[in-house]
Amino acid sequence: MEIISVIPRGYCQGVVRAIQIAKNTVRENPHVPVTMLGMIVHNQYVVHACQQLGIRFVEEAGRSRIDLLDDINEGIVIFTAHGVSDDVRQKALCKGLTAVDATCPDVIKSHELVRAHCADHGDVLYIGKQGHPEAEGTVSLSDRVHLITCCADIEKLNHLNHVLITNQTTLSLLDCQRIIDACLKKYPQAQIASEICPATRIRQQAVMHLKNIDLLIVVGDVRSNNSHQLKEIGLSSGIPEAVLIDSIQDLTIDMIKEKDRIAVTSGSSTPSELTKQVIDFLQEYAQDPHWKNPPQTAEVKI
Repeated sequence: MEIISVIPRGYCQGVVRAIQIAKNTVRENPHVPVTMLGMIVHNQYVVHACQQLGIRFVEEAGRSRIDLLDDINEGIVIFTAHGVSDDVRQKALCKGLTAVDATCPDVIKSHELVRAHCADHGDVLYIGKQGHPEAEGTVSLSDRVHLITCCADIEKLNHLNHVLITNQTTLSLLDCQRIIDACLKKYPQAQIASEICPATRIRQQAVMHLKNIDLLIVVGDVRSNNSHQLKEIGLSSGIPEAVLIDSIQDLTIDMIKEKDRIAVTSGSSTPSELTKQVIDFLQEYAQDPHWKNPPQTAEVKI
């Protein structure tokens, strides 16, 4: 059995920056309540490590960021790497909260692009995932921003003016291009600004370039869109099997037995300790293919 460690993998710079901002906020404000508006990034181990620092999280399926602010009445609120709308910022200010912004710079760039286009009386077709906090924050910037989750959404649109097509930063390169092509059929004069972030792009391209792989293992949280996309990219690129696991505890003998070449990668919000533990175990198994229970998941420190 051969184990291929896919490069690059793991934390992107936006995640590193968000974690550092969270740590600094707690250290510099030792007696002030600090609350994160949503998950700092979509990884339960990173969230738990932040909780160990004393950060409180407010997150509930189906509730928007602006609604979740109702649960924060004092202290500091940290906006996550996914970004928030201007209305969320204004509501935090009106509540007397001190806002700390951990928005990824790539998301900030997307927001600036969308704001400028809408200010110029243009409409934006924003390709994104329904319910994802990044998409929620961007679509809420203006009523001229129209969320496109699939090709069918395009047909529901009426006449639009001066159309810009852009997208969520963590989408699949393949899926995004397919929807862009469909948008162009209806709006052939539209401008295109592909905003898939560099970290997402190069990780997906690394998976696309894999050859003769029997199994792709993606280490990442089930809520992580970029991790899901790595799995789907692998399958779309011809890898016969791909699995998404939270940590080594999800690894089973049925996944890896009779596999000759296994590739391992991870989402951009996945701590390196978790991926390394999976790779180390697989390499041990390759040397001595007698199944033994994987060790406990490594402790994540931030």
